[in-house]
Amino acid sequence: MIQKVNILGAKVDKITMSEAKQVALSFFDSDGGKIIYTPNSEIILYASKNEEFMEKLNSADLMIPDGIGVVYGAKILRNKLPERVAGFDLLKELLPVMASTGYSVYLLGAKPGVAETAAENLKRDYPGLVVAGTHDGYFTDDGEVIEDINAAKPDLLLVCLGFPKQENWIYDNREKLDVKAMIGAGGCLDVFAGNVERAPEFYCKHGLEWFYRLKKEPWRFMRMTALPVFALKVMFTGWKYKQN
Repeated sequence: MIQKVNILGAKVDKITMSEAKQVALSFFDSDGGKIIYTPNSEIILYASKNEEFMEKLNSADLMIPDGIGVVYGAKILRNKLPERVAGFDLLKELLPVMASTGYSVYLLGAKPGVAETAAENLKRDYPGLVVAGTHDGYFTDDGEVIEDINAAKPDLLLVCLGFPKQENWIYDNREKLDVKAMIGAGGCLDVFAGNVERAPEFYCKHGLEWFYRLKKEPWRFMRMTALPVFALKVMFTGWKYKQN
């Protein structure tokens, strides 16, 4: 059984990338409906102020530490995580296996046309990958989207609606969806489509991806203030939460 670290109430899996990959792949042979959430420090900070959202976050079958801030938070609590396991990187581990074994993926989210472009790029980069369907994130009728997803019966559903919408949407519709696993994947579709550039390896490896994004998108400054607030909250109140 995977151990967890309780960070401000969020029960994050103490897991390596290799282990997360194996767990995610095992979901494709399960009864279905497995949830993968990828919280960073901003998401956990938000959840710590919203009990209902925290409950939804902790309902995940796999909760990986997406942001370096989460890794540092666990270190502050002296309950270290093995490494950062970014959702985008986990997908890059899963997709080649899916392409070679016939597992399918459905892409949901982003602006109109982005998911389709992402699908073409993914099929080019991972020959044999089955993209069961796509749909943009600008919809008002959940029922229509769910019907399309269920008709496709994908093994993996990528939900890229941004937080907290994607986590809420997955949780609220989990029993209606005929999928093996679903993951809240944030802005991954824009990266796969080539609209957004991922931070170079140096920045990712040294936990500076946030700094690279801030340089590229200075309008994110206010959102980035969540990082020091998160760190301070963990430092001064993290001990109140029971460690698992």
